[in-house]
Amino acid sequence: MSAVALRRPPAEDAEASGPLTARRVGWAGVALAFLAFFVALPPLTIRSPIPTVILAFAAAAAGVWALRAGERRLATGALVAALIGLVGGIAATRSGVANLDRVVVWSALFAAMLRYATPLLFAALGGLFSERSGVINIGLEGMMLMGAFWGIWGAEVTGSWVIGLLVGMASGALLALIHAVFSVSLRADQIVSGFSMNFLAAGITGFAYVSIYGTQGTPDNIPRAPDVTVPLLEDIPFVGDVVGRMNILVWLGLLTALLTWVVVFRTPIGLRLRSVGENPLAAQTAGVSPVRVRYVAVLISGMLAAIGGAYLSIGFIGSFGEGMTAGRGYIALAVLVCGRWMPGGALVFALLFGFFSALAQRLPVFSESAATLFQALPYVITLIAVAGVVGRSIPPLAIGRPLDR
Repeated sequence: MSAVALRRPPAEDAEASGPLTARRVGWAGVALAFLAFFVALPPLTIRSPIPTVILAFAAAAAGVWALRAGERRLATGALVAALIGLVGGIAATRSGVANLDRVVVWSALFAAMLRYATPLLFAALGGLFSERSGVINIGLEGMMLMGAFWGIWGAEVTGSWVIGLLVGMASGALLALIHAVFSVSLRADQIVSGFSMNFLAAGITGFAYVSIYGTQGTPDNIPRAPDVTVPLLEDIPFVGDVVGRMNILVWLGLLTALLTWVVVFRTPIGLRLRSVGENPLAAQTAGVSPVRVRYVAVLISGMLAAIGGAYLSIGFIGSFGEGMTAGRGYIALAVLVCGRWMPGGALVFALLFGFFSALAQRLPVFSESAATLFQALPYVITLIAVAGVVGRSIPPLAIGRPLDR
């Protein structure tokens, strides 16, 4: 068949290129909105609002064009981003340069972004294994809390942060096993079971914390996961400030994201996992045990979420407080949904929420009285992100459905 015969008619080419052009214009609007805000920040720090206004209106125009072309979601995102860029850019031009220089230190923000994103990434990857097998895991929050407490307890008792991490993983796996028994074997409602795990973990860790440490709190000399210095990266300007010296668990989180992608999408084990999450009866016909796969997936989920919690206690903060996960397990679920149950997507959104968490810690420079309000910024961004992907993220087909006998 000749190359001429393989070509589509001009009308089909125009029809196919229309949505693509609208998407490109929509993304251009988002980029222009970002620039409208960025030009008023260090290192540019343009004090006139005129460039911000011009870029914001250009972003809004791109959004309107994309909306008229039929690209509603991306066009709406461009319009909202244009408004945020306009307001944020003008507010930045009105702020003092000294305050901006204290808040917007890009290397420090990116380094803090990685620290705040790590527990979310571990928990989201754990949720990916569970939900790819068809089991909803709302209990990520409780599994993180178990890993945080028993991880620091194990590190104190044994004098080794590695053993503490393993103890924390075991506690998360134990809670996950209970969740699997109810969700897989007893065919209970998976959401109710997951919430029950959160309450159970809060009760267990709260009681154990008071019983073991009382009102004194955890000791100050508990072994902590060390920071790792990379000689070549450390000497590179800016890059060295961000990743030249990072906690070993941060590197482990990035490596886990890569390994998760390989296992889930490039191995026969991952194929079995995904087949059970999509059609367990067909997987069973092919000789795969859906019960066994779901049990293993939920146990892996609990261990990974527990690593995220243990990172908080023995890697990031160096102590334990009741309820210290502070809803990070629920944000990890949002990371998983926004990332469309993909390791790469989970990494991107974990970094996004980690960035806003890092930014929220610096914003009180502008107003100490509004410090509590600024702490809500990551949760607000979570709501906006989840609202933006509703109807677009397609979960595994059999997720939440009990196995048929």
